[in-house]
Amino acid sequence: MVDRQQHWERVYRSRTADQVGWFQPHAVSSLRLIEDSAGTEASIIDVGGGASVLVDDLLDAGYRNLTVLDLAEPALAASRARLGARAASVQWIAADITRAELPAAQYDVWHDRAVFHFLTDPADRARYVAQVLKSVKPGGHVIVATFGPGGPLQCSGLDVVRYAPDALHAEFGTPFRLLRHETEIHLTPAGHRQEFVYCACVRT
Repeated sequence: MVDRQQHWERVYRSRTADQVGWFQPHAVSSLRLIEDSAGTEASIIDVGGGASVLVDDLLDAGYRNLTVLDLAEPALAASRARLGARAASVQWIAADITRAELPAAQYDVWHDRAVFHFLTDPADRARYVAQVLKSVKPGGHVIVATFGPGGPLQCSGLDVVRYAPDALHAEFGTPFRLLRHETEIHLTPAGHRQEFVYCACVRT
């Protein structure tokens, strides 16, 4: 069985942040969906946000109550180094999202681009959803992006689960009302096209 933490720490030690397949120069879709969901006073957690530039984009947009969680400490370190002094205004958590100790009813927005599709074990997916239920405020927003039906079967040497919008929403169930979904074709640094599906829900 793959040790997830060792795997992702090895990935980020062997590649720079702009060499991984999910790299974006700007998190355009994620930022837009977050801005549509909550104002700049919102408490936001970016799950698997490691070396992502979403935190930069959110800070630039005026958001200040930000948490970034990732399994790989080297990924978080890359973001802290990139942000410099601004990193002190962000809460950084190095943890497995299925086992992290998160505060109850803390977040107005939960964002995840490209973590959930790595959870191939149904028990891990159930633990993930339980974390969302615990830590997102009632009325809070949940934005999750995974590989779509036309996406790859593997990423970074690991199997993934691909989702159509209805199937992704079904993993979370009736406590989450689907507000919208959209498809994005992501171009990797190597020039490959990958289909992502974004679902935006509200915690009822």
